[in-house]
Amino acid sequence: MDQDAAVTALGALAQDTRLSVFRLLVKAGPNGMTAGDIATAVGAPPSTMSHHLGGLERAGLASSRRDGRAVIYAADYEGTRRLLAFLMEDCCQGRPEICGSGIAAPVNCTTC
Repeated sequence: MDQDAAVTALGALAQDTRLSVFRLLVKAGPNGMTAGDIATAVGAPPSTMSHHLGGLERAGLASSRRDGRAVIYAADYEGTRRLLAFLMEDCCQGRPEICGSGIAAPVNCTTC
């Protein structure tokens, strides 16, 4: 990931609704959720949800797929890993072992 892409991703997360949506999608796992279910879960107007989901997709933090007439949104785990790796790339003067497991998958993460 280059710096411009990282700025785009961080910018997408620097808004309350989009951060809530992203965290919800991470919890939902690879099966994802429909935009309507996401809007209900985060308490956002459905009319604005496509804007927020589009921002997360453009930032490489979410993806969408068609399932019949529904569009299912899910976290883009690879995009998230790229962002975390970029942020931790030069950790501790090139000695990432000092920093601990900052980008390791959580112990209870079955989809990571």
